Amino acid sequence: MWSLAIVWISSLLVSTQAQGTASMWRGNDRSGRCQYSFTVASPTEASCPSVGSGPEMEALKSRLGLLEVMVARLAGGEAPRAAAGTGLQEAYTQAMGEKAQLQREKDRLAQQVDELQQRVAELQKEAEKLRSRPCQQLPPPTVPQHDSSLRPGAGTAVSHLVSRPSRTQGDTSSLRDPSWQYGSPGYQELKAEVAEVPAPRPEDTEDYTGCGELLFVGEPVTHRKADTIAGKYGVWMQDPEPVAPYGPGMVWRIDTIGSEVRQLFGYEDMEQLSRGFPTKVLLLPEAVESTGATMYRGSLYYQRRRSRTLIRYDLASESVAARRDLPHAGFHGQFPYSWGGYTDIDFAVDEEGLWVIYSTNKAKGAIVISQLDPHSLEVKRSWETNIRKTTVANAFMICGRLYTVASYTSPNTTVNYSFNTATSQSKAISVPFKNRHRYNSMIDYNPIQRKLFAWDNYHIVSYDVRLGKQQ
Repeated sequence: MWSLAIVWISSLLVSTQAQGTASMWRGNDRSGRCQYSFTVASPTEASCPSVGSGPEMEALKSRLGLLEVMVARLAGGEAPRAAAGTGLQEAYTQAMGEKAQLQREKDRLAQQVDELQQRVAELQKEAEKLRSRPCQQLPPPTVPQHDSSLRPGAGTAVSHLVSRPSRTQGDTSSLRDPSWQYGSPGYQELKAEVAEVPAPRPEDTEDYTGCGELLFVGEPVTHRKADTIAGKYGVWMQDPEPVAPYGPGMVWRIDTIGSEVRQLFGYEDMEQLSRGFPTKVLLLPEAVESTGATMYRGSLYYQRRRSRTLIRYDLASESVAARRDLPHAGFHGQFPYSWGGYTDIDFAVDEEGLWVIYSTNKAKGAIVISQLDPHSLEVKRSWETNIRKTTVANAFMICGRLYTVASYTSPNTTVNYSFNTATSQSKAISVPFKNRHRYNSMIDYNPIQRKLFAWDNYHIVSYDVRLGKQQ
């Protein structure tokens, strides 16, 4: 563009028949604006005439005006280019920022996809495990229904329940009974069911209100059915020793289906529970693992997901009051009950306090019972039983005794084993127990109401129990 201007100026000078040289000067004035100045020698005049005289002056003014217009156009062309350059830079910067944001969103979505794929894989494994379990409970065709060798305490069929010497406090030595290497879970459940004997009827026994042995479990009473798939498994509780601001009638419920189980629902009483209208919903700070939670002295006790960490959640302050790892405890499918569901660690409450039921590698899968300090979660004392945890459907504590249930699906099964922490002795028993809805995933004892609370295939149920004097 500047070359065109020079050519145009040269033509202008030639047309005026200039004999001398022309010069151009460019610079900023006092206000900082760019100005162009031209100097052209007159070919005929020695001195300048008066302003505005002569036709040549008019022609020169006209040409100078055209030259100013051209220079203005040239100068104006630089600004749009500069503005265009600035605009392109801004657009580029914005595009790079959006690209970085999209990359971060892509990485986040990829992480969520990986997590979902892992969860799907876990659910598929659990589904395969659940599909395979019922098949193991079919009785072998060669087992006689009234074989005396299958009755409690008869022969080698229950040789693994032979009493062991009393242990010293805190002793959890490993099992040495070779019978642990034999027998499938399904067959061991069958032995308990075939060994059923009539339990004393309630009307034939004295009404006993003290601690004693379990003699009778009543018919299941259904209080409510869960509304969604999240309630297929769950846990429901009433605090036997409630602390303000919650009273003895308060009922608590946790639906345990899902990867992040953190909601605790509270109901003012059983009527509100049956109607399905919670009056309190708490969001727990750590996710819950399975159906082993319990309520005691104003706190919720539960196992943190995918760990052996025990948590005490204070209901009044709505915060974690204590946490502690349960030493050597199996978790997340190492030693569950026979129905699975990551039920490796199970809290329990009875007349003697707070307990936890679990197993360890050292115990080789046998049930270990530990009594806990309800404030600090410290283990006060432990007992190692000779009852394999994976062969029983569930367990609960009554008066310092452990009781196990044979099957979680059979409509007519039994409470089949017991272990007395006072004597460190176990024995086979046969107290009839009914799974009305064919999939019992939680059984806990409430010492104040003298009832068993259970969660049977979406249904919240309870059982009356009757105890007898210690034998």
